[in-house]
Amino acid sequence: MPAVVTLSGRFVRLEPLSLAAVDDLVAASSEDRSTYGFTRVPNGRDEMVSYVEAALAEQAEGLTVPFAIRWLNTDRIVGATRLMNLEYWQGPMPWPPGSRGAVGEVPSVADIGYTWLAASAQGTGVNRESKFLLLSLAFDTWNVHRITLKADVRNVRSRAAIEGIGAHFDGVRRAESRGADDTVRDTAFYSILREEWPAIRDRLAQRLGLVEAA
Repeated sequence: MPAVVTLSGRFVRLEPLSLAAVDDLVAASSEDRSTYGFTRVPNGRDEMVSYVEAALAEQAEGLTVPFAIRWLNTDRIVGATRLMNLEYWQGPMPWPPGSRGAVGEVPSVADIGYTWLAASAQGTGVNRESKFLLLSLAFDTWNVHRITLKADVRNVRSRAAIEGIGAHFDGVRRAESRGADDTVRDTAFYSILREEWPAIRDRLAQRLGLVEAA
């Protein structure tokens, strides 16, 4: 099962999600909820407690690694994100077909998802560095084969952010899930493969000012 870690960057720190962060997360999610048109974000303390408890239960099963996002410029928790849908391809093929195999020390593939930010942190670079830290953990520490990212096909802002980090557009799955607005949504799928990560890492590091451009 993946270790619980804190991921520190220049502008953000991803801290292991816990119930201690609930009040800060409620404050962040309450700033301007009109920005969450295509993203389901807990509303109020009761929903936030349920949200965190569900994430921690999945973490205990080795299915997700959730984080609270702390913006170092303000020393405030301004949102949440996670590595999720973790799959472990080590060991014998699970039987019967379709069943989940044993949980290993590190996953073989993962998704990045359930990302949301306070209105004040949107468009500031917080999301980009958060993705950089998650991708670095997944590829440089876990050595995963693939990271998947996805968004409601109508969510132009999220899709632009995903494309901005260099993810490959895999296509649209129609009627993929229930949307945040209670419609049946089509979902745009993106991926990054292990062999693609070094070039994406270097480009992101330059955009974040972590290294000088060549």
